[in-house]
Amino acid sequence: MSLKVTIYSFSYKKSGIPKDESGNGGGFVFDCRFINNPGRIDEYKSMTGLQQPVIDFIQKQEAMTVFLNNVFDITDLAIENYVSRDFKNLMISFGCTGGQHRSVYSAEYLKRHINEKYKNVITEVHHNDLDENFLPRNP
Repeated sequence: MSLKVTIYSFSYKKSGIPKDESGNGGGFVFDCRFINNPGRIDEYKSMTGLQQPVIDFIQKQEAMTVFLNNVFDITDLAIENYVSRDFKNLMISFGCTGGQHRSVYSAEYLKRHINEKYKNVITEVHHNDLDENFLPRNP
Protein backbone atom coordinates (compact mmCIF):
# COMPACT_ATOMS: atom_id res chain seq x y z
CA MET A 1 0.00 0.00 0.00
CA SER A 2 1.22 3.50 -0.85
CA LEU A 3 1.72 6.51 1.33
CA LYS A 4 -1.42 8.66 1.49
CA VAL A 5 -0.89 12.39 2.01
CA THR A 6 -4.00 14.16 3.26
CA ILE A 7 -3.87 17.93 2.77
CA TYR A 8 -6.24 20.34 4.48
CA SER A 9 -7.04 24.01 4.15
CA PHE A 10 -8.73 25.56 7.15
CA SER A 11 -9.64 28.76 8.95
CA TYR A 12 -8.02 29.49 12.30
CA LYS A 13 -11.15 31.50 13.20
CA LYS A 14 -13.88 29.12 12.02
CA SER A 15 -12.82 25.49 12.33
CA GLY A 16 -9.30 25.50 13.74
CA ILE A 17 -6.50 23.04 13.06
CA PRO A 18 -7.93 19.81 11.59
CA LYS A 19 -7.85 16.63 13.65
CA ASP A 20 -5.74 13.78 12.30
CA GLU A 21 -8.20 10.99 11.53
CA SER A 22 -5.41 8.50 10.69
CA GLY A 23 -4.62 7.93 14.34
CA ASN A 24 -1.06 9.21 14.05
CA GLY A 25 -1.77 12.30 16.11
CA GLY A 26 -0.99 15.10 13.69
CA GLY A 27 1.32 16.30 10.98
CA PHE A 28 2.61 19.54 9.52
CA VAL A 29 0.60 22.74 10.06
CA PHE A 30 1.59 25.78 8.02
CA ASP A 31 0.30 29.30 8.75
CA CYS A 32 -0.47 31.36 5.63
CA ARG A 33 -1.67 34.49 7.43
CA PHE A 34 1.54 36.42 6.72
CA ILE A 35 0.73 36.41 2.98
CA ASN A 36 -1.31 39.44 1.85
CA ASN A 37 -4.97 38.45 2.15
CA PRO A 38 -7.06 38.68 -1.03
CA GLY A 39 -10.13 38.49 1.21
CA ARG A 40 -9.47 42.08 2.26
CA ILE A 41 -9.94 43.27 -1.33
CA ASP A 42 -13.56 43.73 -2.39
CA GLU A 43 -13.22 42.09 -5.81
CA TYR A 44 -11.83 38.88 -4.26
CA LYS A 45 -13.96 38.59 -1.11
CA SER A 46 -16.56 36.28 -2.64
CA MET A 47 -13.95 34.22 -4.51
CA THR A 48 -11.62 31.43 -3.37
CA GLY A 49 -8.08 30.21 -3.91
CA LEU A 50 -9.50 27.93 -6.60
CA GLN A 51 -10.42 30.82 -8.89
CA GLN A 52 -8.01 32.37 -11.38
CA PRO A 53 -8.23 36.03 -10.28
CA VAL A 54 -7.30 35.03 -6.71
CA ILE A 55 -4.60 32.65 -7.98
CA ASP A 56 -3.11 35.50 -10.04
CA PHE A 57 -3.18 37.84 -7.03
CA ILE A 58 -1.48 35.30 -4.79
CA GLN A 59 1.12 34.27 -7.37
CA LYS A 60 2.29 37.87 -7.72
CA GLN A 61 3.48 37.78 -4.10
CA GLU A 62 7.10 36.70 -3.85
CA ALA A 63 6.51 35.70 -0.23
CA MET A 64 4.08 32.97 -1.37
CA THR A 65 6.61 31.52 -3.80
CA VAL A 66 9.33 31.45 -1.12
CA PHE A 67 6.89 30.00 1.42
CA LEU A 68 5.67 27.19 -0.85
CA ASN A 69 9.20 26.31 -1.97
CA ASN A 70 10.14 25.92 1.69
CA VAL A 71 7.02 23.83 2.32
CA PHE A 72 7.94 21.63 -0.67
CA ASP A 73 11.46 21.14 0.71
CA ILE A 74 10.20 20.13 4.15
CA THR A 75 7.39 17.89 2.96
CA ASP A 76 9.57 16.23 0.31
CA LEU A 77 11.97 15.13 3.06
CA ALA A 78 9.10 13.69 5.07
CA ILE A 79 7.48 11.97 2.08
CA GLU A 80 10.74 10.34 1.01
CA ASN A 81 11.44 9.19 4.57
CA TYR A 82 7.89 7.91 5.10
CA VAL A 83 7.93 6.01 1.79
CA SER A 84 11.27 4.39 2.65
CA ARG A 85 9.88 3.32 6.04
CA ASP A 86 6.59 2.11 4.55
CA PHE A 87 4.46 4.60 6.50
CA LYS A 88 0.86 4.81 5.35
CA ASN A 89 -0.27 8.36 6.26
CA LEU A 90 0.99 11.93 6.35
CA MET A 91 -1.20 14.92 7.18
CA ILE A 92 -0.38 18.45 6.04
CA SER A 93 -2.57 21.46 6.83
CA PHE A 94 -2.59 25.08 5.73
CA GLY A 95 -4.41 27.68 7.79
CA CYS A 96 -5.39 31.26 7.14
CA THR A 97 -7.93 33.68 8.55
CA GLY A 98 -11.03 32.58 6.64
CA GLY A 99 -9.91 29.31 5.06
CA GLN A 100 -11.00 30.55 1.65
CA HIS A 101 -8.06 32.06 -0.24
CA ARG A 102 -4.44 31.56 0.84
CA SER A 103 -4.80 28.18 2.55
CA VAL A 104 -6.88 26.80 -0.32
CA TYR A 105 -4.32 27.97 -2.87
CA SER A 106 -1.47 26.47 -0.83
CA ALA A 107 -3.21 23.11 -0.39
CA GLU A 108 -3.93 22.83 -4.11
CA TYR A 109 -0.38 23.73 -5.11
CA LEU A 110 1.14 21.26 -2.66
CA LYS A 111 -1.13 18.55 -4.07
CA ARG A 112 0.03 19.40 -7.59
CA HIS A 113 3.68 19.35 -6.50
CA ILE A 114 3.34 15.94 -4.82
CA ASN A 115 1.41 14.45 -7.75
CA GLU A 116 4.06 15.60 -10.22
CA LYS A 117 7.04 14.44 -8.14
CA TYR A 118 5.79 11.25 -6.46
CA LYS A 119 3.78 9.02 -8.78
CA ASN A 120 3.21 6.32 -6.14
CA VAL A 121 1.94 8.68 -3.43
CA ILE A 122 -1.80 9.17 -3.05
CA THR A 123 -3.00 12.71 -2.32
CA GLU A 124 -6.32 13.85 -0.97
CA VAL A 125 -7.35 17.49 -0.36
CA HIS A 126 -10.04 18.75 1.98
CA HIS A 127 -11.06 22.41 2.10
CA ASN A 128 -12.68 22.52 5.53
CA ASP A 129 -14.11 26.02 5.33
CA LEU A 130 -15.17 26.39 1.71
CA ASP A 131 -18.84 26.60 0.92
CA GLU A 132 -19.98 23.60 -1.17
CA ASN A 133 -20.76 25.97 -4.06
CA PHE A 134 -17.05 26.66 -4.48
CA LEU A 135 -15.81 23.07 -4.46
CA PRO A 136 -14.95 21.37 -7.77
CA ARG A 137 -17.54 18.85 -8.87
CA ASN A 138 -16.73 15.34 -10.06
CA PRO A 139 -17.96 14.77 -13.64
